[in-house]
Amino acid sequence: MSQIASLLSATDLAVSRGGRTIFAQITFAVASREVLAIKGANGAGKSTLLRAVAGLLPLAAGSLRFEAARNSDAGIGENAHYFGHLDGLKPALSVRDNLALWTRVAGEPGLSTLEALEQVELDHLDDLPAGYLSAGQRRRASLARLLVVRRPIWLLDEPTSALDARSEETFGALLAGHLAGGGLALAATHRPLPVASHATLALGAA
Repeated sequence: MSQIASLLSATDLAVSRGGRTIFAQITFAVASREVLAIKGANGAGKSTLLRAVAGLLPLAAGSLRFEAARNSDAGIGENAHYFGHLDGLKPALSVRDNLALWTRVAGEPGLSTLEALEQVELDHLDDLPAGYLSAGQRRRASLARLLVVRRPIWLLDEPTSALDARSEETFGALLAGHLAGGGLALAATHRPLPVASHATLALGAA
């Protein structure tokens, strides 16, 4: 992966839903090769913040800015992978075909589907319909989607959910590779992240 230098910054973000303010005055900056861990109690707005950064929810206030080393008119959404609770896999399609479908979206090509499945140790199940996968296997198949389309921003919502210890190590290696290539990540998590160091944003803190 070629080296890139990018900066994702947020200034005074606020999101409201159903007339209730979820969070307000959220400011942060994350540069290439950095991870921002988003912490907070249930309901503090961790998932909401990630969805807002991805462009899936509207902002009530504030601004987001992405400065990429490569000249591009693409916005944050087009430069980001949102890895949420739902895996987005089509159960009737094979694991391989699910990844092939994902590669058709706009974005810089990454690993081949086979290479990505090897990275998450699912290459032996590439012909199996996704609906037959266990929860942990579905999570790993979703991780493979981060690899077949290259995007500098990873937005990770409880990324180690449903993963066993070995798969958590695999995720750590994938994240390390992403950062080493100049990528950046925001991760909402209750668990320790498998990185040497990271900044922390606490939501709902007094």
